[in-house]
Amino acid sequence: MFHDNLTYHFNSSEEDKKILDKSLQREINMARNIQIQLLNGKTPKFEGGEVKGSSLPARLIGGDYYDFYPLIDGNIRIVIGDVMGKGIPAAMLMILTRGAFRSASESTQSPGETLTAINQAIYEDLRTLKSFVTLFCADWSPSTGTLTYANAGHNIPIFINGKTLEVKELPKVKGVMVGGLPNQRYKEVSVRLEENDSVFFYTDGIIEAQNKCGEQYKLERLVLTLLESKDYNVGDIEKCVMSSITRFTEGAPQKDDITMVLLKIRERKADISSLNSPVLG
Repeated sequence: MFHDNLTYHFNSSEEDKKILDKSLQREINMARNIQIQLLNGKTPKFEGGEVKGSSLPARLIGGDYYDFYPLIDGNIRIVIGDVMGKGIPAAMLMILTRGAFRSASESTQSPGETLTAINQAIYEDLRTLKSFVTLFCADWSPSTGTLTYANAGHNIPIFINGKTLEVKELPKVKGVMVGGLPNQRYKEVSVRLEENDSVFFYTDGIIEAQNKCGEQYKLERLVLTLLESKDYNVGDIEKCVMSSITRFTEGAPQKDDITMVLLKIRERKADISSLNSPVLG
């Protein structure tokens, strides 16, 4: 009888474990679906160009983040970021960051002010959790052709000149990662984009993607891919980048989340106010 009870309790424990595992898997899948829906929200439309983002987590859910926020003046606020870590903890912090970005965008006038407000809102939480977030925030003005941006420790986006085909990083602007230091004020830089110019925002999961030999994809390969696909629309350019990464990695496991946002300028109506904006040369 004693033996039978032991067998019963053992089998019960195994059954409980299976039920718990299935329940946990369902919740992870639900969390993944929520994250996908948040990342695949409305893509803003504007005259004279197009913008698009995409993200591929290394696990079921990830910590990379991008978002668009249409402003009342007709401008579009773009943000891309990378939460320290992977999986569920990083995804939870990504949701926290998204809420802070949306809230800050309602009450701030510029990307620098937005990053300042985000840092103030979630700094204490990030310190408590011993984490941080890198963010790059930019305001695109379709009416003036001006891109104004601020940086919180993130990769500087790549600029592709539509006329000269020169590819380089946007002019640098420094800033401490969100959660790094309290009471930060983030500086801004403004550039003017011309017809057929593109800006490629990305997280380091792209350039640090590895093949089976441990070699990294690196910035040089990304630049070549962007040049080869420069005449495509934003959706096809992103597909080309993903295809290039897939060919390079040759089936090696993805170690980090891969996220990108592409802004491409098309022909737009002339606006006299744009004449006073600096041109990115």
